[in-house]
Amino acid sequence: MPIQKLRNFLDSHRIKYFIISHSPAYTAQEIAASAHVPGKELAKTVMVTIDGRLAMAVLPASGKLDFTMLERVASSNDVLLASEEDFADMFPGCEVGAMPPFGNLFGMKTYVDRELARDEEIVFNAGDHTELLRLSFRDYEHLVHPVIADLVKS
Repeated sequence: MPIQKLRNFLDSHRIKYFIISHSPAYTAQEIAASAHVPGKELAKTVMVTIDGRLAMAVLPASGKLDFTMLERVASSNDVLLASEEDFADMFPGCEVGAMPPFGNLFGMKTYVDRELARDEEIVFNAGDHTELLRLSFRDYEHLVHPVIADLVKS
């Protein structure tokens, strides 16, 4: 979903958001530094398969996914990191690794780490490696209906 499509979706729901442009960056930590966003506020999307179906795990930039916790939350014994081949065709117009955390728009479940839900705002990639979107977590939650759980390794 290119940024314009995402912006149209947010606009159609009358969601207030801000665009943050930054120099090209590819890892979550690089993006946070480039955009001057604290790593705990920047959400990264980790693509996984749960029982063979694609899903999104949305974590703070500095976090690492705890697969055991996700298995518990998803009531599954089959949670794996998805390969780029698994999801390359799912996000037309998006650069690999820059998918916005809106699994509902792509027919997949979205799991969000509880730490992100504690912040008033969420910041995330908007389809490419040079722009982020910032909006209230309450609005994000209302649009996406994610499962919120502890997903980061301690």
